[in-house]
Amino acid sequence: MKIYRELFLNNVEDFLANTYPVLRQILPEERWQAIVRDYFANHVSHTPLFPEMPREFLKYLDYERKPDADDPPFLLELAHYEWVELALSLSDEQIDNTNINADGDFLFSVPVLSPLAWPLDYRFPVHKISPDFQPQQAGDTQTHLIVFRDADFEIHFIEINSITARLLQLIAAGAAQSGFELLQQIASELNHHQPDILIRHGLQLLNDLKARGIVLGTACNSSR
Repeated sequence: MKIYRELFLNNVEDFLANTYPVLRQILPEERWQAIVRDYFANHVSHTPLFPEMPREFLKYLDYERKPDADDPPFLLELAHYEWVELALSLSDEQIDNTNINADGDFLFSVPVLSPLAWPLDYRFPVHKISPDFQPQQAGDTQTHLIVFRDADFEIHFIEINSITARLLQLIAAGAAQSGFELLQQIASELNHHQPDILIRHGLQLLNDLKARGIVLGTACNSSR
């Protein structure tokens, strides 16, 4: 039984280490092994699918594991960031272009966000964390990222500013507003002293996001 126990545990540890490589690197060996053993012994998984194990581990970290006083303050955010890459690579979301105008004018029409593009917000700069960089306090501003899967199934992470993050947030929320109206709203929220400049740059941004496949185009019959 000891041999089989170690065999199963080693397989689980190896899979989790591959999904969470940075987390594995920064945690002391004994603590990492203790976390994996506790997860293996006490977490009740709700799926038999092996690729879902990292998601189950993330749930365990977030809802079940009792935090340790020596845990890095960014532990949960880093784990989520590392899990996202696997989650998006395995996503079975399909892009349906039926009601999308790839050549639509963002000025007058409603932008459509790809279901394979996920805006992410963190308190810590998780994309920079490494054994040599481990911030102990959250930054003064949030870290905004966009992760997306391209046509070749490659996963990309891009750091974005707060205005881009707000724009993607509004699009993802199904605001059903034209690009001009979305940017006008953001300019108003910021009390921007030159809204025309923000709107002009925002429209250029939408076209850049479209070129990357993050925004697919505009919704058909949404021109205003």
